[in-house]
Amino acid sequence: MLAANVETEPGEEMLLALNLESQAAWPEFTRELEALSGVDLGYRDEGTLVVAAHRDDAAELRNTYEFHRSLGLEVEWLTGGQARRLEPHLAPGVSAAVSSEKDHQVDNRQLVVALREAFRRAGGRLHENTPVEAIDVVAGQVKGVQVGGRSRSADMVLLAAGAWSYDIDGVPPVARPPVRPLKGQVIALQMEPRAPVIDRVIWGPGIYMVPRRDGTLILGATVEEKGFDSDLTAGGIFRLLEAAWEILPQIEELPIQDMWVGFRPTSRDDAPILGPTPVDGLVVATGHHRNGVLLAPLTIDAVSAFMLDGTLAASIEPFGIGRFNAGAIPVATAGNKV
Repeated sequence: MLAANVETEPGEEMLLALNLESQAAWPEFTRELEALSGVDLGYRDEGTLVVAAHRDDAAELRNTYEFHRSLGLEVEWLTGGQARRLEPHLAPGVSAAVSSEKDHQVDNRQLVVALREAFRRAGGRLHENTPVEAIDVVAGQVKGVQVGGRSRSADMVLLAAGAWSYDIDGVPPVARPPVRPLKGQVIALQMEPRAPVIDRVIWGPGIYMVPRRDGTLILGATVEEKGFDSDLTAGGIFRLLEAAWEILPQIEELPIQDMWVGFRPTSRDDAPILGPTPVDGLVVATGHHRNGVLLAPLTIDAVSAFMLDGTLAASIEPFGIGRFNAGAIPVATAGNKV
């Protein structure tokens, strides 16, 4: 979900600016990546609805709506009837909704396929299913990585291992990104592609529902502090189905296609960690929490610019690793090029 608007919470005003900048880049990023890879990203721009499942939810939704409007976000208040005209299968109890036409979606699995293919076509060498055992650092200077029992030299290394970023060996404490996994259970149901139950992303209390072009309907996601526990649980799946059914009763008839667990890479302040580190030549791009796909275009551009010519984008300066290292040596900047 590319939901820079409806997902904004109090205290995330600085992160909102980053999210909006990246969201605006997504249409062009989609066109460019599809052309480079030949892969359809499944980008959809029907917009997003946030609904109140019952009248009791409407007051909380109204408060969130007013907060978003105070930030200048383009969201619209709808009655339950207006929401059902957009999505006829919404439950009769849905009493209000907020529409965000600028919050879109992309198929994240297709995105990974496209990035892999574009990388290969550009001459990149991808070592799949080959864990990085350690990053080689000597006297504060990165020297390469250890992969598959072999040392591979490199002048620069980008640490972008998602929820596993903290666990890569060899990184000094001052440069180790404080990232932990935040478990999320997800369900995929199967709609009839020619007659989908919903046409746009729908959020409700404790649930989001994302329709794909092939008829897949994603229901997600739990939020659990359980480390790398990959177990699907009866309670987690039940809560997702119950929350979705309250908003969209027709899911009761849909077959289950798949269920899985994912791990959000979450930092101490739920914001990404981007840019150089106190280790000369080591750059990080991790800790994106729930905004990794949304922030992909901006992350790619900003990190690439720094690694290629030392330019540190102003937009990512507040999100460097230095914010977690009080009293640590300064990170490299554009004027202190790695």
